[in-house]
Amino acid sequence: MKPRIGVLALQGDVREHLRALEECGAVAVPVRRESELADVDGLVIPGGESTTIEKLLRAFDLWEPVRERLRAGLPAYGSCAGMILLADHVVGGTADQTTLGGLDITVRRNAFGRQVDSFESDLAFAGVDGEPVHAVFIRAPWVEDVGPGAQVLAAVGEGPAAGRIVAVRQGGVLATSFHPEVTGDMRVHRLFVQIVRDALDAEPGHHGKG
Repeated sequence: MKPRIGVLALQGDVREHLRALEECGAVAVPVRRESELADVDGLVIPGGESTTIEKLLRAFDLWEPVRERLRAGLPAYGSCAGMILLADHVVGGTADQTTLGGLDITVRRNAFGRQVDSFESDLAFAGVDGEPVHAVFIRAPWVEDVGPGAQVLAAVGEGPAAGRIVAVRQGGVLATSFHPEVTGDMRVHRLFVQIVRDALDAEPGHHGKG
């Protein structure tokens, strides 16, 4: 059986994430309600506007269900605004901004805004084989601080943002500042699908879905 991975379908590049996950061997489904969330083995939180996504999660009565599933070990991947929502701490957010949590990192919201609003860069990405990952940043956050629980996977190599951390992982939770769904390079999604498969294989009594 293929892993069943949901894409939070409230804002952002939902269709592009669904297509990428399907191409990487998952059954990809949009998630807009709690019953759909309950039926997935992993969850993608797309880009968009983090405070808007937070409001929509609350409006759709998904905020607490998503937090509970993340705490229970649901694998998750957040891109751009999704990274902000998965971070434990946010700098530059609104005064009342809260996050789902799951990554022991501090993220600066709209960090690239004044410096380099939107740009592209080739990244050496740990855990992804082959040539560098071509990353597209659109008013993206960056990671200001990484706690002991999280692992840095990629940082910008050159230009005004050189050295800024833009991809992290903690256990089954993966996040990138950039949008891999817009480039046609499936390797980040393939990595997440493998993370979900590994989590399923680790479940007690699981005999492999292949």
